[in-house]
Amino acid sequence: MTGVRMGKDECYVVANDSKSTELSPDPTVEKSSDADKIVDGMDFGELCNEFECISSPLVESTARQLARDILELREGNRALGTYAVSVTYRDPVRSFAGREKYKRPLWATRALENPTVYVQEMVMLSTSVLSIKWTIKGKPKSFVAGLGGDLIIRVNSQFTLNQISGQVIEHEELWDLSSSSPIAQAFFWTSRRLFAATEAGKDIADAIKNLSSHFSTKKENLEMYPDPSGDPTKFLRTTL
Repeated sequence: MTGVRMGKDECYVVANDSKSTELSPDPTVEKSSDADKIVDGMDFGELCNEFECISSPLVESTARQLARDILELREGNRALGTYAVSVTYRDPVRSFAGREKYKRPLWATRALENPTVYVQEMVMLSTSVLSIKWTIKGKPKSFVAGLGGDLIIRVNSQFTLNQISGQVIEHEELWDLSSSSPIAQAFFWTSRRLFAATEAGKDIADAIKNLSSHFSTKKENLEMYPDPSGDPTKFLRTTL
């Protein structure tokens, strides 16, 4: 199993603030370089041997981009090219297929005040499976939930990559809330399930819209190019 040479104490953090962005340990360094430092310390294994190449250098490029997206809590400006068109995602309360859904707002930026992200570990479990362990911390925007202190979520994100294109084909997330108070945990599960239900509603609306568009386009094509599978002598009879 290939691994990462970043020690447990080498933790990078980004504070997501609508007015400013703070980095640790050096606030003067650009956000992208934090992701680069993490990825530069990784071992991607032997991509090629004397007989064949088993993985593409694009895998490393994808890992670098995913680290940036996590550190910056990117949503609308996320690099969609990192994901395959038919990528599948799942977590304990939601699943979906299709990279267009990655354009939607994140739960964290809607539910937490100035969330802060820490990346603890980034490791290639194989030449096609990338694991990123990170933590997000922030105060719930709900007044009642805020009484329980900060919500701390330890996330284990696992990405399965296409070894040729480097694109993500599967994305799975697991959450550990053991560092949060019972009140904060209750807020998380309630708000997260509500968020998942809302997103599922959007999925249905998009599916109906796409279906309507498909039938509309098909109808236009039939009107423009009539089905030739009818009576083959019809044209001859009408012209004689």
